[in-house]
Formats: sequence, C-alpha cells, structure tokens
Amino acid sequence: MKKKVLAVLMAALILLAVSGCGSKTETPAAETPKAEKLKIALVLPATVDDLAWGQSMVEGLKAVQKTMGEDKVEVSISEKLGNAVEAGSAIRQYATQGYDIILAHGSQYQSVLTEITKDFPETTFAYGTGFETQANVFAYDPQAQEGGYLLGMLAAMTSKSGIVGIVGPVESGDAVKYNYGVEQGVLKGNADVKTRTAYTGSFNDIVGAGNMAKTQMAAGADILTGSSQQAVGALRAVAETEGKYWLSTDMDQSAIAPEHVLAAQVYNWEKIVTKIIELRKKGTLGGQVLTLGFADGTIDLVYNEKLADKIPAEAKTAVEQAKQDIISGKLKVELPKK
Repeated sequence: MKKKVLAVLMAALILLAVSGCGSKTETPAAETPKAEKLKIALVLPATVDDLAWGQSMVEGLKAVQKTMGEDKVEVSISEKLGNAVEAGSAIRQYATQGYDIILAHGSQYQSVLTEITKDFPETTFAYGTGFETQANVFAYDPQAQEGGYLLGMLAAMTSKSGIVGIVGPVESGDAVKYNYGVEQGVLKGNADVKTRTAYTGSFNDIVGAGNMAKTQMAAGADILTGSSQQAVGALRAVAETEGKYWLSTDMDQSAIAPEHVLAAQVYNWEKIVTKIIELRKKGTLGGQVLTLGFADGTIDLVYNEKLADKIPAEAKTAVEQAKQDIISGKLKVELPKK
C-alpha cells in the first residue's frame, strides 16, 4: 500500500515538474525579415573597361554599391551591346528578373526603351544622353559643353602650334555638345588658334580614331581631344608622339598616358545614380531629365599634376575663373540652335 501511494506521489511530482517547465518556455521571437537588395542592371554599348563613357558609369555604380553596402545593392552588367536588338533583349530580361533599376547607358537605347518600359510599370529605367522621359523612365544629360569650354580655353592658351584637333565619334548627343564647347572655349582662350573637328562616324572605331588623330597631328595639331569609347584610340596615337597632348572627357584618362594627358572633364555618375535611387524610394519612378554640370558637382575638372609645368599659370587662372562663372550662372555655354 505504501509503495502504491509513493508511486502516485512520484507521478504527481513529475507531472508538476513537466508542467512547470512548460509554463516557463518562451515563444521564440519572430525574426526580423531581411531587407531585399536593391537590384541595379547596367547595359553598355562597349566594354566595362573602355576608359571612357562606359567605364565612368561602371565606376560610379561601384562607388554607390560601396557606399550603400554590397549586402544592400546588387549590380549586374551586360557589355558590348551596341546592337539595338541584343540590347533590347538584355533590358527585357533584366526587367523580367525583377531588377529595380535598369540603366541603358547610351542615347541609342531610347527607341528600345520605348518598346519595353510600358510592360514593366514598376521598374525604373534610365538612359542618356537623352531628353525624352516616361512615367518610369529617367533621361540623364551631361552638360558636356561646360567642360568642353574650359578645356578649349586651356588648349588655346597652351598650344604652341596654334592648332587644336578634335576627334569626334558621331555627330550627336553629348559628343556634339562637348565639341561645340571646345570650339567656343578655344575662341575665348585665343581667337588666333584654329580648331579642326572631324568625325569617324562611330562610337567604337578605335582604329579610325587613332588614324584621324595621326592625320590631325601631321597637319600641325599639338593638343587634341575627343569623346566616347573610341577616344582611347586617338589618345594612344597622341601618346606615341613627343610634344603632343590630350584633353579627356567622360573620365580622367591620365592613367593611360600620364606624360600626355593635361586635364580631364570627369562625370560623377555616383551622384546621378544615388539621386535616381532616392527618387525611386519616394515613389518617383521616372519622368525627369537629370542634368550633370559643374554647379552641382556632377561634373569635375581634373588636372594632371604631373604635367602642371606644361600649363601656363595664366591659362589655369583664366580657366578656373571661367569655371566659377559657370557655377554661379554668370557664364552659360550656349549650344547652337537646331
């Protein structure tokens, strides 16, 4: 009998202990959901390392990713898509895969975007150099004539031969604006200096740009400039010739030829991409033209300090004053009316 009572007591104690433990068990706190990465895609007509238009945007995207954190921003890049059909396929694929922002880095992509963007109203698209927008499409427009004007002044006041050569790609977009700015700047710097402008007819003709630069140097040009991804061909030709110098745009190309690049107009794409991200967060998916210029720091003028002695002091002083006049609005580099 005692054994039976003891067994019942033991069972009760065990049951009580189990119930007590159960009452102290806490429900695990719900895990905070991880924030989804912002997915950005970039479509390029040339390569990621073209040392010009394309690479400048790639470096801007990398800067954004570094600032925001790789855990928060995913970047994917498709290069060598100068063909509109192939570019359109890549853009549509990125949109289908749920990318938040797709940058079509070339004015030639405007018509392609028009066909695609309406199918993805929640996706933000951007392209440039451009002017036409849609509800979910930003256009970005570098005021290339501003830096062109300053570099033109620098060229005119530095040239010893009195001839400045411009190696252009296609007569459109920011290439034309840049070239016009250079021409006007040369006139301002020294009206006696002549400017010779020519176009290869392609953004990608590196060989043609090199040959054109050689032709211009043979005709007396001692300072040359040019834009787009083909510009590296002209720069290499300049770098092979003693006493000839180059002025770059899109990005600082002095790393390629430190003994020949005097100065550069540099596009700060990081600020433009950051602005697109901020606008999207506020619910603005497009519909705006975003300009790049000296006034807001989206364009910079960079000198090659290694060649500081090649630029007359009065030239740099005049250029810096003109830059401040552009920033204040006192000087506006007008473009020719169409």
